Amino acid sequence: MTDAPEAAASETAAAEAVPEAAAGAPFRRELAPGVHAYVQPHGGWCLNNAGWVTDGTTTLLVDTAATERRTLALREALLASGAPLPRLVVNTHHHGDHTYGNSLFTAEPPGATVVGHTSCRAEVLRAGRQLHSMWPDVDFGEIVISPPTLTYEGELTLHVGGTEVRMLHPGVSHTTGDTVVWLPEQGVVFTGDLVFHGGTPFVLMGSLTGSLRALDRLRALEAHTVVPGHGPLGGPEVYDEVERYLRFVDGLARDAHARGLSPLEAAREADLGEFAGLPERERLVANLRRALTERAGAPEGTPVDVPAAFADMAEMNGGVPVPCAAAVGP
Repeated sequence: MTDAPEAAASETAAAEAVPEAAAGAPFRRELAPGVHAYVQPHGGWCLNNAGWVTDGTTTLLVDTAATERRTLALREALLASGAPLPRLVVNTHHHGDHTYGNSLFTAEPPGATVVGHTSCRAEVLRAGRQLHSMWPDVDFGEIVISPPTLTYEGELTLHVGGTEVRMLHPGVSHTTGDTVVWLPEQGVVFTGDLVFHGGTPFVLMGSLTGSLRALDRLRALEAHTVVPGHGPLGGPEVYDEVERYLRFVDGLARDAHARGLSPLEAAREADLGEFAGLPERERLVANLRRALTERAGAPEGTPVDVPAAFADMAEMNGGVPVPCAAAVGP
């Protein structure tokens, strides 16, 4: 393992050594022998991170990408690292930017098995071509919806050669079916979208209070290297910014609930303060929809009106719908 200062130093060195990172192209980082992160700058809507664990004979892939083109780029980076094609693909949750590329690995020998939480499977099947419905003008390529076929409830441990890979369900958080991928020996954690590093968190389809509990569970792992669902790599300090933002939203929701404000009304009058510089600021209104639903007494993860939330986010953007950033670039 490396300590946090060493991880931060290696992050800086990697950014200097990988010029494509500055240009916005996806890049690969080896975090430990056989453990790789795949980062898609700038980490905005549909630009997720992925990664893989390999012993040179077997590979486990964590998440895919939003489009066929971007998933093929991920595949090429994986092969260029010397890893064989994956036998296992772990989905950290059901959103299409993490799952749309599953079929590119299930259909090609050796025919990967997709692993995920039971709720992740259910949500992939329920959501179907979810990104197509939100961004109908985007060319996602040849996408076959491929949900997890190996599911678990609380925790599942797999082994890739001598590397122990633990899959942990933190409870309802970013979604109802999140998976944290934890490598205890290497001190590396793939958080999925429990963490947006340098971007605005998004809890519309999960739970605000559950997300706060999930951060406590992440801290308890004592990982040295954090691979967020979106944004640059970091250490455990990334949890602090996410928590501050979520507590900020909770405070706004408490006030809005007492005053009978709608999510859009509360978002329009909010002073973002330290969070004003974050991209995807329009997510505030969606997060308030979730927080107000919980303030009204609904159980965590209760379905909300997602199209209405995206319409509210467009209103926050001056009538401009949120963009799918995966539509351009590599």
